[in-house]
Amino acid sequence: MKKRLTRTSIPLAMGASLLLALACDTPQQTQAPPPVMEVSIAPVEVEDIPVWREWVGETRGQADIEIRARVTGFLEEIHFREGGQVKKGELLYSIDQSELLQEVTAARAGLAAANTNLAYADSDVKRYRPLAEINAVSQRDLDSAVAKYDAALAQVEAAAALVRLQEINLSYSRIMAPIDGVIGLSKAKVGDYVGQSPNPVVLNTLSRTDPIHVRFPVGEQEYLEFARRFPEERRKRSEDSVLPLELVLADGSIHPERGGVEFVEREIDASTGTLIIEASFRNPELILRPGQYGRVRAIVDVLEDARMVPQRAVVELQGQYSVWVVGESGAVEQRTVQMGRRVDQRWQIREGLEPGENVVVDGLQRLRAGVNVKTTPWTPPAVAADPAPGA
Repeated sequence: MKKRLTRTSIPLAMGASLLLALACDTPQQTQAPPPVMEVSIAPVEVEDIPVWREWVGETRGQADIEIRARVTGFLEEIHFREGGQVKKGELLYSIDQSELLQEVTAARAGLAAANTNLAYADSDVKRYRPLAEINAVSQRDLDSAVAKYDAALAQVEAAAALVRLQEINLSYSRIMAPIDGVIGLSKAKVGDYVGQSPNPVVLNTLSRTDPIHVRFPVGEQEYLEFARRFPEERRKRSEDSVLPLELVLADGSIHPERGGVEFVEREIDASTGTLIIEASFRNPELILRPGQYGRVRAIVDVLEDARMVPQRAVVELQGQYSVWVVGESGAVEQRTVQMGRRVDQRWQIREGLEPGENVVVDGLQRLRAGVNVKTTPWTPPAVAADPAPGA
């Protein structure tokens, strides 16, 4: 049975056919290509790179001398400004001399009595000697007189030594600076009874700070490396230029004076596996003081004609290292490289790159092999306040 078209269905069918014809005649719109990826690149630079190594140390005086009270007594006066500079021979402390003066007086009186006994003994010997020659007295009497004289002479010598000892003890009541240097805070105050426990025996410490010394530990392997290298270095260079040292202070600044090794400890510390080394640095401005923190560093090697790239350009995956290289056509390729030393924020590339090639530094995760990229020069980040390079 055939369906009959009504008057309303005919216009609808004609409209649909017209729309279909118009749709077929309309050209299809083409899809826009994706934007070109923009990345930052850096060239492979070739240069001689100094390799630094550093060690943490602590400053100390060239001489750190303990100022001791060698006699007992009440501290009368302190003659210096604590924490300031003092000169050799300058009076530092005064100790009450009352008892010491009495001891000196008693020792001198003993010496006077001994001299009197010696005079009597000498007189007896002089009187008995001619009498013994004419047999007016026995030889035994003369021998006794001579023995008394010898004993009296020994007593005089002992009494004189006691006087000198008591005078030395008296001089210890005036404590003088043994060297030029900076002195610390006094461990005793005026009125303290000093010179024996539990009261202070060590009154202070005086340090010579020009030059300043820095003591730092070096690992056993490092020591072996340096010990084998230094004889060769000394043949190449003058003695003063062997391993010049720099001192980086706690605020990141570098001490203006270079230093050198003063001595190396006799033995390796078995508990830490390190060897103590002490270096010295001139300190004419007397800015450095004992007990400061510092890092001693030195150039231990030079990488000649090293190919360097930024550290962030290197990708590590399961121990394998690679970089993305931008070719002349603008396409990128991933290339496996062999790494060398890391210096500051850069890597040395031993194999896999040639000088002048460009490596991608930013946007590494989005890259695919063969993709064309738009490049812009990479700007290194600002250098931190601490200028110490890595090793």
